[in-house]
This record gives sequence, C-alpha cells and structure tokens, in this order.
Amino acid sequence: MRKLILIAAALGLSATPAMAESAGEGRVEVRGGLVWAGGASDEFVGVAAGYDFDLGETAFAGPEVAYDTDLSGFNAVNLGGRVGAKVGDGRLYVAAGYDVGDLDQFNAGVGYQHSFGDKIIGKVEYRRYFFNGTDLNAGLVGIGVKF
Repeated sequence: MRKLILIAAALGLSATPAMAESAGEGRVEVRGGLVWAGGASDEFVGVAAGYDFDLGETAFAGPEVAYDTDLSGFNAVNLGGRVGAKVGDGRLYVAAGYDVGDLDQFNAGVGYQHSFGDKIIGKVEYRRYFFNGTDLNAGLVGIGVKF
C-alpha cells in the first residue's frame, strides 16, 4: 500500500508543471462605466480581480471580486463569477454576482474580454442589477493585465 501511495505521489508531482501551464489565468483590471435607470444615470470607476479555470480547450469558469464607486460616494463590493467560451483571442461570458455595500443586490450580465498580446486585456460588459423592484443597468469597459 505504501508503494502505491509513493507512486501516486510521484506521478502527481511530475504532472504538476504540466497542469500549472494549462490550469487557467488570473487577471486584475481597472474599469469604469455608466449606470442608469428611470431616466437618471451616473458614472462609476472601480477595480476587479479574478481567476478563470480552464474547462477544456474551449470553456472556462471562475470567481471574481470587484470594488466600484461613483462620484457621489456610492460604494459596492461585488462577489461573483463568470462562465464562458474561449473565442479566438477572447472570452465570451455570462456573469453573476452579489453586491454588498451601500445596497445589497444581485446582478447578472454578459461580456467579452479580448487579449492584446500575452499580458494586456480589454473588456466590455453589460450588467443588470436587481434591487427591490428597481432594476439598474450598467455598461462598463475595463483594461488590465493577465497572469
């Protein structure tokens, strides 16, 4: 039994470098956009970080955390994730999360992230926020680095 455990451990250690190369990628970004509802709108800026785990050759999924603020002092931390497809040099995805902060609310949306070389990414995203019968819309753009 010990020999089987040692063999399994050795095989696992030897496979780790290959798994690390294809396990996924992390990212950090700065972002900004516009939120609107009922004829009113406001601008916001923020930062986000996440990690996409590879689900084979063409799919991915992973967690994301973001912090956004607007000029009036509204602050929100979004805890969520995204799942999607690898498309050419980009990633097409659906996202969902929960904001904690000045308002607690669920959100869902769609987006596209494009790679510009090995390290730089840009993205566009739409989110819908569901809060006590008043739905908010948000469009954002972001630029960041992947690692």
